[in-house]
Amino acid sequence: MDSSVNTRPLLQRSDSDSDFDEDPIAAARKEGIEDEVDIKDTRPLFNNWEPADRYSIGYIIFYILGTVILLPWFFFITAEEYWMYKFRPLSNNVTITDNGRSELQASFTSYMTIAATVPSTLFLIINPLINHKISLNVRMHGSLASMLILFIVTTVFVKVDTDLWQEEFFFVTLAIIILLNIASAILQSAVFGVVGRFPAKYIAGTMRGLALGGIIAAVAKIVSLFAGASPTISALAYFIMADAFIVLSILAYMFLASTLFFKYHCEELPRHCSIQYEPVHTVEKPTSPIIRDISYITILKKIWVQGTVLWYCFVVMFTVYPAVTVLVKSSYVGNPTWKEVYFVPVVTFLLYSVCDYLGRILSGYIPISEKRTWSIAAMSIARTAFVPLIMLCNAQPRQHLPVLIKSDTLYILITIAFGLSNGYLANLTFISIPKIVASHEQEVASTMLAAFLGVGIACGSGLSLLVVELL
Repeated sequence: MDSSVNTRPLLQRSDSDSDFDEDPIAAARKEGIEDEVDIKDTRPLFNNWEPADRYSIGYIIFYILGTVILLPWFFFITAEEYWMYKFRPLSNNVTITDNGRSELQASFTSYMTIAATVPSTLFLIINPLINHKISLNVRMHGSLASMLILFIVTTVFVKVDTDLWQEEFFFVTLAIIILLNIASAILQSAVFGVVGRFPAKYIAGTMRGLALGGIIAAVAKIVSLFAGASPTISALAYFIMADAFIVLSILAYMFLASTLFFKYHCEELPRHCSIQYEPVHTVEKPTSPIIRDISYITILKKIWVQGTVLWYCFVVMFTVYPAVTVLVKSSYVGNPTWKEVYFVPVVTFLLYSVCDYLGRILSGYIPISEKRTWSIAAMSIARTAFVPLIMLCNAQPRQHLPVLIKSDTLYILITIAFGLSNGYLANLTFISIPKIVASHEQEVASTMLAAFLGVGIACGSGLSLLVVELL
């Protein structure tokens, strides 16, 4: 063979490239043992290619999607005065309960909680089992479009006089809540499933978005109080904001799904192109993609500690928040406006939501290794102490337990610790998932964690009814 002929494979790096060792085939030829060499070079011909998330657009969009998952529900809760106005007694024939409310007013919050938690929990449990049968775009667009339609209907009802058909409006509203929370559960499962394929910071961004929804709702409530807006005007503003956020999230997801960055992490684009060398002069063709079976039991065995921690974290939270915390009264004897108007919105809702948000940020700076799962579990169990602490604060009315913590300052400190610990542990469990499961298991693992979260909310909400009766 003419040694002057260049027999180096096409696109193989030259000897002058400092990042690679000398071509093993060329080295064998120099030694004169070409016929005896049998070398397999398993190094990829190209380095892994990954599209950049320019200007952090992908991160921002996941942030928005995280915010919109629970923001509509936060606005439903925030508009309590509006619901009380819609179901107010209009005649002397209406039965009035001991707290001065009509039967519809007195029962609405309890029915709303049941209508929200039961279908949401059910669908969060089912979603990991059926997600692979429905395309991501159908789940995302279908759930967001359903939420938008339901909230547009809710917004229209603000301007509709329902006084002559209060009972019918009561059941229509409950039906809307059921459908809204089904759509929200599908969206939550889809978002956490897809973000599970991305680096941990995107999961953290989605979790922070969840907390941001609470902050936005609390700020909207305080602004409406400061402006002295009527219940209907406040509700109209809340629901229009929810409509705008849902429209924004639809447009944001459509843009994200069209990017190379999204398609790459969703495995719609090849991560690298590699060519391997078998015996001399033989080039192996690129292998076909490996199809891996997903074992739900195997994934559950890997994440059950994180899932249990997340579940119990939200059980503790919703056992007292907001059912008990909303009843806590200020003992401040100064400005009555602060005591009667702003204390609950500022401390119970805004302060808690801000601390929950900060706790999720804190988990990125003070991480706990995924190998120290029992340390995380111990922290979650320790949060049980917040239940009796908050019950012993100045929650009114009460018939059984004494008030042992009357100080506003102590209650505020408890609220800060309660919010920080909740956000810290919740975020910590989600960002640990990419480290404890294989890459092809991350989507299912993330949707399973979302199910643990939903079941925790449902269990905590159920316990809150008992806790309120124990006060």
